[in-house]
Amino acid sequence: MTAYDDKRDLDRAIHAAEARLTGGISPASLGLAFADWLIHLSGQPGRQLSLFQQAAHDAAELTRMVLTLPAETLPPTPGDHRFAAPSWQHGPSALAVQAFLRAERFWNSATTNVPGVSRENERMVNFVARQLLDMMAPSNYPALNPEVLTRVQETSGDNLREGARHFIEDLRSLGSTTAQPLPMQPGRDVAITPGAVVFRNDLIELLQYSPTTETARPEPILIVPAWIMKYYILDLSPHNSMIKYLVDQGFTVFTISWRNPDETMRDFTLDDYRVKGVLAALDAVTAICAAPKVHAVGYCLGGTLLTIAAAAMARDHDDRLATITLLAAQTDFTEAGELQLFINESQLAFLEDAMWAQGYLDTKQMAGAFQMLRANDLVWSTLIRRYYLGEEAHPNDMMSWNQDATRMPYMMHAQYLRGMFLNNDLAEGRFLAGGRKISIADIHVPMFVIGTETDHIAPWRSVYKIQQINPGEITFVLTSGGHNAGVVSEPGHKGRHFCYSHHRPGDLHVPPEEWHLQAQCEEGSWWPLWSSWLGERSGAPANPPQLGAPQGGYPPIEPAPGQYILQR
Repeated sequence: MTAYDDKRDLDRAIHAAEARLTGGISPASLGLAFADWLIHLSGQPGRQLSLFQQAAHDAAELTRMVLTLPAETLPPTPGDHRFAAPSWQHGPSALAVQAFLRAERFWNSATTNVPGVSRENERMVNFVARQLLDMMAPSNYPALNPEVLTRVQETSGDNLREGARHFIEDLRSLGSTTAQPLPMQPGRDVAITPGAVVFRNDLIELLQYSPTTETARPEPILIVPAWIMKYYILDLSPHNSMIKYLVDQGFTVFTISWRNPDETMRDFTLDDYRVKGVLAALDAVTAICAAPKVHAVGYCLGGTLLTIAAAAMARDHDDRLATITLLAAQTDFTEAGELQLFINESQLAFLEDAMWAQGYLDTKQMAGAFQMLRANDLVWSTLIRRYYLGEEAHPNDMMSWNQDATRMPYMMHAQYLRGMFLNNDLAEGRFLAGGRKISIADIHVPMFVIGTETDHIAPWRSVYKIQQINPGEITFVLTSGGHNAGVVSEPGHKGRHFCYSHHRPGDLHVPPEEWHLQAQCEEGSWWPLWSSWLGERSGAPANPPQLGAPQGGYPPIEPAPGQYILQR
């Protein structure tokens, strides 16, 4: 132990206090990024002159608009629907929109493609600039928002009174130490597919679902959900429950329900999640069904964990997996999307100290990071509807699930962020499982891999990279929607479409930008394609197994959805 080690707790405590004020964002990381940008920009007078000319041009065009002379108008960026209403095209509101859009363009030019600035720092500076600009968008100011002004006229100001009431309610709940009730309760409104808890340890409950068909495939399905949220994203309402769909297709389905960590779990490691989670569940499933083979399904972080477990099983000559399905799950993290904004050495050191102080990463810290990635949709538009338009929130099942966040153990989450996001150890063959290295290339079972078109968490090009890491049989599907909606894409859901291709051993790699040229595309849900794919790799249907196996040490403990799902 060095002389510094016994003072380390002081530094951690200070950083933990800072994290509560900054939402977990490292001030040092931000400072280094802006210093990198400012130093390089200050040494480029040509770039500064170009920006000055752009600002002068924008000022001239806005002046022409004030004088009602013909002027250049900028359209909002794709996906920005804040100014879509026709009322934004006239009067002072139109001028405010054009001023804002020009400011957006100017700061995007100023913070991108500055020679010498590291890509990591450039993305962070650009992100912060966008966040600050979004705060100042004219849609956020009632006097400039024609939709708000129209509502005031229509309701004689009742919308603002309702908005004030909502604001007071939210302030009261913000100061409350108890979790607010969910709009839709697990076990009552969602997560209601019949079944039973057939195994429980200090990390997971294993749920087995009751059959709805006279026969079932002999290979059961084991679902490994993400532990960052609760498993019932795959078992929402009966009409859009993936679990119910699979049961109705004649599969015996099991899913892991993760315990919501508290300070007692601070030292749980990522390998604990593999052993006590995936492998313990797999042992139970094979014992209950007397099945030598299992179809394994992993969603988001659960898919990454499943890949780790599968690679370790391949290394150890454990051949119990029949197939692997990865739903919006990354295995290569070099292009891991906007979450990389929060992952560098400075940020991780700060975040680890924050987690160390309480033993876990708090739900509010995680929720804040995800909300910042889509602030227009998840923050500002919600505030406008609730406080300015006076609208009551009417959350659906997915929105209610989104409020049901979980914590992350200190040790496990630190290992995950460093091993995956920072060092990319899994893709590059350095990751240790059980103290020994593993390789994704060793997995020799068919894979069905889902990417979603507008995913901010696991961008589809990142998900697609598994085909560069594993040379085996891979069916890749790109579906419409985002990280959650693209997966919860049940048959009959309007506006859904998907494209897919099959990569067989020995096929040449197709770059993602060329993938659509050889992919097959269809309208509708991808679930039937997946069900057929699983069926083709399954045995003939037989009598379904009973719930649990008391004689094998896995008696039914209680009805689904169990206890861990209710922990908040």
